[in-house]
Amino acid sequence: MPAEPFVARRPGAPPPPDARLGADGGFPEEFGPLAPFIADASVTDVFVNGGASVFVDRGAGAVREAVDLDDGAVRELAVRLMALGGRHIDETTPCVDARLHDGIRVHAVLPPVSPRGTLLSIRLPRIRRISIDDLEAQGFFAVDDVESVRALVVRRENLLVTGAGGSGKTTLLSALLSAAPPAERIVAIEDVAELRVDHPHFVSLEARQANLEGAGEISLERLVREALRMRPDRLVLGECRGAEVRELLAALNTGHDGGAGTLHANSIADVPARLEALGALAGLSATAIARQTVSAIGTVLHVERRGEGRVLAQTGGFALDKRGRLTVTA
Repeated sequence: MPAEPFVARRPGAPPPPDARLGADGGFPEEFGPLAPFIADASVTDVFVNGGASVFVDRGAGAVREAVDLDDGAVRELAVRLMALGGRHIDETTPCVDARLHDGIRVHAVLPPVSPRGTLLSIRLPRIRRISIDDLEAQGFFAVDDVESVRALVVRRENLLVTGAGGSGKTTLLSALLSAAPPAERIVAIEDVAELRVDHPHFVSLEARQANLEGAGEISLERLVREALRMRPDRLVLGECRGAEVRELLAALNTGHDGGAGTLHANSIADVPARLEALGALAGLSATAIARQTVSAIGTVLHVERRGEGRVLAQTGGFALDKRGRLTVTA
């Protein structure tokens, strides 16, 4: 069904009761003409392609909306949002990620890296923290899977959640961590904080980019080492995307059960190759990353986006093949 056309909010009109609100309890006005989309509880993503087009995803795919914007206004919006997130964007740093409010993730790209104008990709968290029960009610799990997944949390299995972008990796991981016993201390490390975990002892560390002078950067690799000094019962890496995979696997191989991470992969069969590539960035050979992974990770949970929903598509485990290379057993 086509989305309703964009209608500007009347000045002073209150937001709907289930809206995603700004810091002052009203519409998130810092998003300018995008504010009604940001406030809409059904919206998961907003994409701005220069001044040419705005697309909004309400869970069933991106739909174009009629919004009056030119590229100058989009650039001003990008600069303002990055500043609000404590980050800086200009021609020397044209690609920047930032977090606003309670987990809104904004990614911006400026020309000339984006030849057709400024790009904004806005990922919106769920207003309500979601549980395993909620995912079950939405049809996320096959009939026999949900109890098996609960058991993984109870027995403190180290988990790797995989899937393509927007497939629901962070949502599933947040739900799994929310099911951990309340006496356990969960320490999460993220490039941009997105995990929304309903747990009384959940703490999060967020990486920091360098300032204009090139100083002050705090990398994910360093944050993994810092987290180990915080006595975590469960150590979580929001997304494995580089050399930090070495520190995560090393930590999970030294008695930190119940840990987890996410990884971009198009299928569960692609996961070994992705881990080998990340291991190479950390100076690990294919056989070294294979042995570390088999020892550290107990179960792989692969999620996919299908039609209008997201599902747990496959589960598996890691093993070594005859050459000592990493493989997945379903």
